[in-house]
Amino acid sequence: MSLNNFTFNTTPGIRFGSGMSKLCAEEVSKKLGPNILFITDKDLMSLKLTEPTLIELRKSSPTLEIFQDVEADPSIKTLLNAIEAGKKINATGVIGFGGGSSMDIAKLTSLILGSNENIDEAWGVSNAKGPRLPLVLVPTTAGTGSEVTPISIITVGEEEKKGVSSSIILPDIAILDPDLTIGLPAHTTAATGIDAMVHAIEGYTSANKNNNPISKMLGIEALKLLAGSIEKAVFDGSDIEARGNMLIGAMLAGKSFANSPVAAVHALAYPIGGTFHVSHGLSNSLVLPYVLRFNSIDSKTAKNYAELAPFIFPEINIDQGSQAVCKDFIDQLEVLSKKIGLPQKLREVNIPKDACKKMASDAMKQTRLLVNNPRELTENDALNIYEAAW
Repeated sequence: MSLNNFTFNTTPGIRFGSGMSKLCAEEVSKKLGPNILFITDKDLMSLKLTEPTLIELRKSSPTLEIFQDVEADPSIKTLLNAIEAGKKINATGVIGFGGGSSMDIAKLTSLILGSNENIDEAWGVSNAKGPRLPLVLVPTTAGTGSEVTPISIITVGEEEKKGVSSSIILPDIAILDPDLTIGLPAHTTAATGIDAMVHAIEGYTSANKNNNPISKMLGIEALKLLAGSIEKAVFDGSDIEARGNMLIGAMLAGKSFANSPVAAVHALAYPIGGTFHVSHGLSNSLVLPYVLRFNSIDSKTAKNYAELAPFIFPEINIDQGSQAVCKDFIDQLEVLSKKIGLPQKLREVNIPKDACKKMASDAMKQTRLLVNNPRELTENDALNIYEAAW
């Protein structure tokens, strides 16, 4: 393998274990200072999932402001409101507690509060200036890997998403506590699990020049854990070992794609989520097999997919040539998605066929993702993929 130059950045501190979100409270308070902004969503507050952590934090933090207005696909308005909440208490640090949405809001809130920069100048790759406030992220789903990625995605307008990608917004500490994921509904566990698998697959095959052996190694390990545990986690949500494996797998996949960025699956998923408010994980799952089939026409990419096959589906016969292994790999991903109860077609989530054209046009705006795809994808290709997925 010829080695290219690469950089690899990641979250410096990982804490994993049952009950870790409570056990780390004192360390978190020291890291974040006296005035903490705690960013979460109303569902987690009403489920009292935040309560044990908040009780511990209050013991050592004089000021603890809770911002609980984060929604799925969070808007720029929500971000500005969170920043305002932080300014009111003169925040010295930020915690993001929840799914990818809460963590994404926390990342950019800590950036703007720390640097006072203009958010419109921070969009894109490596445009954020920093510094940010101290930041701790606590995921409650095993999917986005946002706790170890330098990316934050915000909905700006009715349907458009914009992103900040900068190592400045990697948190100081990520706390992985499988207890927090025990109550996740089966459909959320399934969708977020597939999301994490997509991160590992796209990171492994990314055409980005920073694709590197560390990302590949992490992607393989992530897929072993995720594929080995997703069915258990979906069908027996109280299986703490499976929940822990999903959380670690999602985190490893996050580290992988944070440094070898994702591509067309995500580019085509964003218009589905942005326009029809389908969850991000499910949006990825709906287009995954069709994008992979499109990409696999390129023989090098087919070979890469074939390399991943035995780590997810050990039953696949790997002696049959890379194109055949690749075909079985993609077919089996479809079987897995069906087995864990996810919708298989766009029409099953109430997307009309005539929406495919606009979604194809919208997907072309995701240039930062499309450049990483191993095969060039045009608007017409995107339309064909959406129509096949319909």
